[in-house]
Amino acid sequence: MAEVISELPFVDEHATVVDAAAEDVWLALAERLDRSFGGAGAQRYARAVGCAECAPSGPRPLATGSTIVGFRVVAAEPGSRLMLAGRHRFSDYTLIFRLDDAGGGRTRLRAETRAAFPGILGRTYRLLVIGSGGHVAGLRRLLAATRRQAEHTGLSDGPTAQID
Repeated sequence: MAEVISELPFVDEHATVVDAAAEDVWLALAERLDRSFGGAGAQRYARAVGCAECAPSGPRPLATGSTIVGFRVVAAEPGSRLMLAGRHRFSDYTLIFRLDDAGGGRTRLRAETRAAFPGILGRTYRLLVIGSGGHVAGLRRLLAATRRQAEHTGLSDGPTAQID
């Protein structure tokens, strides 16, 4: 599976710096992914486009073999990397999250997208999802929500929290 993922064309990468430890960011990311892709609307959409994964399953927090709607976890290295892969009628895709030390107890969270959109229907789908800016907006919302949640967790129980 890793060979196939590395062959998919690069689409984009987005990043944010989180004022929290990698472990807090990892847990917040896993929870955010479950929330973002766990609703009835996401499941309906997944069925409509023919996703291979239409329901969440497997261990939580996310581990290799777990699924969220639209994705299967193909690699899970807590506090370091989470690789999701999926496919449907119009695309084969991966979403790779990397957590890097940003210094000072902060973590850089990166989200890299790779995807192939075969055929005319695939190209049309790419235009609708990528070309419209919807993909970018969704990823930025996911990263921002993860950052807020991880920072809140870090402030509520972190050793450096200050109360004025």
